[in-house]
Amino acid sequence: MWQKLLATRNSFPLGLVRLVLGVVMFAHGAQKMLGWFGGYGITGTMGFFSQLGIPAPFGYLAIAAEFFGGLGLILGFLSRIAAFGVLCNMVVAVLTVHIHLGFFMNWGGTNKGEGFEYHLLAIAIALAVMIAGGGRPSVDHMLSATGSPPA
Repeated sequence: MWQKLLATRNSFPLGLVRLVLGVVMFAHGAQKMLGWFGGYGITGTMGFFSQLGIPAPFGYLAIAAEFFGGLGLILGFLSRIAAFGVLCNMVVAVLTVHIHLGFFMNWGGTNKGEGFEYHLLAIAIALAVMIAGGGRPSVDHMLSATGSPPA
């Protein structure tokens, strides 16, 4: 089972898109969890999620998917699982918040909120990682090359 989960293509471009998605998701997760990069931290984020009617367990899962999923993608460790968490997070964000705001960003500042084109890009990249693995360089590639499952 571990071999199938860790198996990845020996692809530098795949590793690059995985890394970029990981950095972006980690930054968003760090805003929500730690208050870094101008974020509100876990208390403020959970208050916002509560106002949106998102149940607390799902709010914590969303924060974890962005923060820990971002870390997993940066390292290329359990890339498929990390990408799945990011994909689920982005789908829920589109369906619960952004779908009513239109497709594109709010370039003119005339609408409240932003569109969902960013989320579609994140979903597409997450799908690529789920299908092909973390690419190279990644912990997954290193472990699958040696045949060693994680401890």
